[in-house]
Amino acid sequence: MKALAIIVAAGRGERMGVARPKAFLEVGGVPMLLRAARAFDAADAVGTLVVVVPEGEIDAARRMLAAFRKPVLVVAGGDRRQDSVLEGMNQAPVGFDGAVLVHDAARPFVEPGLIEAVARATEAHGAAIPVISVVDTIKRVQDERVAGTLERASLVAAQTPQGFRYALLARAYEEACRARITITDEAMAVERLGMPVAIVPGSPRNRKLTTPEDLAWAEAVLRLEAHA
Repeated sequence: MKALAIIVAAGRGERMGVARPKAFLEVGGVPMLLRAARAFDAADAVGTLVVVVPEGEIDAARRMLAAFRKPVLVVAGGDRRQDSVLEGMNQAPVGFDGAVLVHDAARPFVEPGLIEAVARATEAHGAAIPVISVVDTIKRVQDERVAGTLERASLVAAQTPQGFRYALLARAYEEACRARITITDEAMAVERLGMPVAIVPGSPRNRKLTTPEDLAWAEAVLRLEAHA
């Protein structure tokens, strides 16, 4: 059974300093959402895409993704990330028990190879996420002072897509909702169940674009690649 890919594009983009949701901002002349969705359309492991956007952007997103070869469903998101992911999961066919791949549209440089790797690891382990090593020294702070230094060798930065068996992610979200926990990524919800989450190598290029500086970095990457 091929994976259900949920692309979360419902963020308002306050830190980007723009009025329109950031997933619709262009990078190299192409909206972030479109760049990310193209990778999932090209990945063999993916069967259907569900794109979650703000209510007012549904028609624009449908027009943007109309030429895809795979089925694409566009639905309105919720107030929080987890609410938007749940809206996406609700679009799964009745009885679906395959993998769910959740991706941030604000990571427009995701590649089909990484999507495939996460899907394979999800099939093997039930839950998998891509990670990259932390290069900075990470400090723990308290009361505006350094309270300690964390061991960098044991730290990684999580990326998306994050993959889970549908039933596992549904149970993790149900428990998070019952406990009234706001989660920052899907793995956090699964971790709370005490379930293992496998890792696969991520990519520095698969960076989340959150600020104007991130957008400038993305444009610079594309210029360098164009002249390589």
